[in-house]
Amino acid sequence: MNEVLKELGEILEQRKSADADSSYVSSLYAKGLNKILEKVGEEATETILAAKDAETSGDNSDLIYETADLWFHSLIALAHLGEKPEAVLTELQRRFGLSGLDEKAARG
Repeated sequence: MNEVLKELGEILEQRKSADADSSYVSSLYAKGLNKILEKVGEEATETILAAKDAETSGDNSDLIYETADLWFHSLIALAHLGEKPEAVLTELQRRFGLSGLDEKAARG
């Protein structure tokens, strides 16, 4: 799985210098952070709705599809700000063995 994220991160980096007319990701970069964040918000809403539908239907396929879109657009936002997917994996790894309640209290 790390390889998929690493490869995707490399592609997102390459798209920064691609023509905005030739690539969806390049067109988002060209439109700026606000447009990228708008897409993240849109995908988050679609993920929430898909989860609610999945609970009723028992079919998680739309939830998986929308979650992939949410992750993808979140990675574009991170790349726009100079971060690679590995930074998120490192943060998740840091949290292993840390109680969620303790982590939340430490932010406080």
